[in-house]
Amino acid sequence: MSLRAYQQAATRAENPREMEYRLFGQVTRALMEASQAPTDDFAKRIDALDWNRKVWSALATDCSLPDNQLPIELRASIISLSLWVSRHSSAVMRKEEEFEPLIEINRIIMQGLAGRADAA
Repeated sequence: MSLRAYQQAATRAENPREMEYRLFGQVTRALMEASQAPTDDFAKRIDALDWNRKVWSALATDCSLPDNQLPIELRASIISLSLWVSRHSSAVMRKEEEFEPLIEINRIIMQGLAGRADAA
């Protein structure tokens, strides 16, 4: 079986929370690797920060939709976190802040997704 066929089969078998968990795992790993990269490796650092920002932006956009089923308070918190992630990412790009808070937020989200997946 080719790698692509395996990935498609795995994706079909995952529920949305598992897919979100996997995505957060991948982007968090990229952030961790970027945080360890030399400070002059701008491409690696910016690519990871941009990917993370895009993930959070997509979550915020989804939470802003009227048909989103999450509780309004949770949706508001996710949107607020997305705004913070964007601001903090910009500060990391300018070398005014560190990667660690972004990594920690993603880990907390992953813990929540894992807890919900276990409960389902």
